[in-house]
Amino acid sequence: MKKVIKRAAIGMVAFFVVAASGPVFAAVGDQGVDWSKYNGDYGNFGYDHDKFAFSQIGGTYGGLFVDQATYPTQVASAIAQGKRAHTYIWYQVGGSQEVAKAALDRYLPKIQTPKNSIVALDYEGGASGDKQANTEAILYGMRRVKAAGYTPMYYSYKPYTLANVNYKQIIKEFPNSLWIAAYPNYEVTPVPNYSFFPSMDGISVFQFTSTYVAGGLDGNVDLTGITDKGYENGNATKPDTDTPATDEGQDANEVTPSEIQEGMTVTIKFSATNYSTGQAIPKWVKENSYKVLQKSGNKVLLDNIMSWVAASDVQALDTGGSNSTGTTQTHIVQSGDTLSGIASNWGTNWQELARQNSLSNPNMIYSGQVIRFTGGQSGATSRTYTVRSGDNLSSIASRLGTTVQSLVSMNGISNPNLIYAGQTLNY
Repeated sequence: MKKVIKRAAIGMVAFFVVAASGPVFAAVGDQGVDWSKYNGDYGNFGYDHDKFAFSQIGGTYGGLFVDQATYPTQVASAIAQGKRAHTYIWYQVGGSQEVAKAALDRYLPKIQTPKNSIVALDYEGGASGDKQANTEAILYGMRRVKAAGYTPMYYSYKPYTLANVNYKQIIKEFPNSLWIAAYPNYEVTPVPNYSFFPSMDGISVFQFTSTYVAGGLDGNVDLTGITDKGYENGNATKPDTDTPATDEGQDANEVTPSEIQEGMTVTIKFSATNYSTGQAIPKWVKENSYKVLQKSGNKVLLDNIMSWVAASDVQALDTGGSNSTGTTQTHIVQSGDTLSGIASNWGTNWQELARQNSLSNPNMIYSGQVIRFTGGQSGATSRTYTVRSGDNLSSIASRLGTTVQSLVSMNGISNPNLIYAGQTLNY
């Protein structure tokens, strides 16, 4: 979702009134994340205590549809890790119920999260000048979501909502249905800062940061227990209804360490402390997913980081079947090869090969070196970082666990001393 600094203040007393105004479930106070294609095929959680994830299925930009190929695998990934999975739709419909109808006709049949789970409408751009028409288009969509058997929510941020939407009309029909973002800065924020809680009625989910971890990730807190919807007693491994994505996630959740095989996608558990070599595992490594390249005894070799990890320290995100995102190809470098040439043969780019093979200098490959590439339905998926005021390449490299040379080469930076706030870097 948009990375916009949103400012509003409210006292702690008012927060507790809002939180207590809705029904109380076991999930009150649970934290979670939201994902789009930029979070990769399997998404990434910030912390072990995260309990839910919203995944974008796609959306409309004024009638132009953009589907998210990452949606089904992200849903399966969340379920596989014992998290509650929910859905959101990018809902840039302005004040047009015609565009809204086309969007809901397209995406409601494709929802992969369980019945009664949340389907949020992300309304943060493209509003028309008619506030009431905007409101009616949102209400039309929320009614469609409810009629389809899901829990409707409205996502945006306070200033945009006040300027373009009659939000009290929304919460009159759908009480406690708001998911509102408000955060004061881009510092890493692992817990909500209620000094910047948006003073609005009807909020059930508060998105309190876009920098939940270094490098960027949206962090949210459930204020009313709404993220329990669609799950038996809030148990993420037992959704009320089955879909192909939740089935795949449940199957992966049941994979034991002895059943981990080459080709599976896994994540390293937050409880893991050391690689098989005894070296400490950095936190940022645990936030990502990896293909298993080899298995030897009770150890697995993971791509990208090219490190051995105990099989008991990883969690399967898929079963290596048809829902996995692709296969790993290998190439032994020959004299005269270039990374660009190898990438071209595989239909990708040199930056992606550099990322997947942890190459600090893509211009320095050698004969006999093994280059690996994991391709898939969503294509190359490099990680990105948005430069903030005060950043330099050295501090960014340290934060992301990479090198200045790698950032320079992957982003075509001619002068490492010239980067600017808002610039997007691949790493």
